[in-house]
Amino acid sequence: MTISLGLGLPQMKQYDLSRDVAAVARAAEETGYTSLWVFERILFPEPATQGLYGVPGLPWPDGYRSVADPLVTLTLAAAATDRARLGTSVLVAPLHVPFQLARALASLDVASGGRVVAGFGTGWSLDEYAAASVAPFARRGAVLDELLDVCAAVWGPDPVSYEGEWTTIAPSEVGPKPVRPIPVHLPANSPRATRRLVDRADGWMPVAMGAARLTEDWQRVQDLAAERGRERPIEVCARVNARYSAKPFEGAGRQPFQGNVAQIVEDLVAHAETGVTEILLDLQSTTRDAAELIDVAAEVYEAARTAGV
Repeated sequence: MTISLGLGLPQMKQYDLSRDVAAVARAAEETGYTSLWVFERILFPEPATQGLYGVPGLPWPDGYRSVADPLVTLTLAAAATDRARLGTSVLVAPLHVPFQLARALASLDVASGGRVVAGFGTGWSLDEYAAASVAPFARRGAVLDELLDVCAAVWGPDPVSYEGEWTTIAPSEVGPKPVRPIPVHLPANSPRATRRLVDRADGWMPVAMGAARLTEDWQRVQDLAAERGRERPIEVCARVNARYSAKPFEGAGRQPFQGNVAQIVEDLVAHAETGVTEILLDLQSTTRDAAELIDVAAEVYEAARTAGV
């Protein structure tokens, strides 16, 4: 049942970007985490046009008021580590110019010795789209498709050439090239997104919201892969947005990965039995500072390994 465990890097406002990213990255690698991850939020609208994840009335978490740039954060982590893979979970594709993002990821892969995992998504925040997107919200799937095309071209052999709706690359040499093919991970939150995942990606990035739900969704992805004749295995890295507390959560209504270390590990054990190959544990929203994040991450890791995860 042993699976790979990854850790979310500190990006929120309670952390010091100048020192905490490197400290957490080094400590996580020394503890045994095999991957380090970032997410993307670019602004905190007041008032918000919509609720969190597009759910009416659901407030945005206070930690989203200041979130460090994901690629800057990964670059700091790359300089502080030697082995851990460096992943994005996820970059909101339409908030980036495809050609520039493809080049940045290739450069980071070279700088880190071939450790980048590119997780892409389409996002949900209308306010972020209004501020920074390369296309309207209604065209978000098309932008993601073009980004995948551009990455394949830019990361591939020269001369690079591409003609799309938002990107034109005249025949050119474009470097540096990635050390190895950068794995691309995608979510699968709709039938179209699941087809895109099966047809075009190396891995799947679900959000773990319960072992039964994850098992059902993973089976759905595998069934579609078989239906569409995919032969390559699909990697799986399930994101866990943990809500840690020093005291156990008592009473009814506990959500997955809510509570103290023992309760978080209990949920890790259940989710490891679903057949996923990797779990990304993001603790940063509920730890006070980098020192607590390092300590809790180490405690969770050791307890999870003792439990057979």
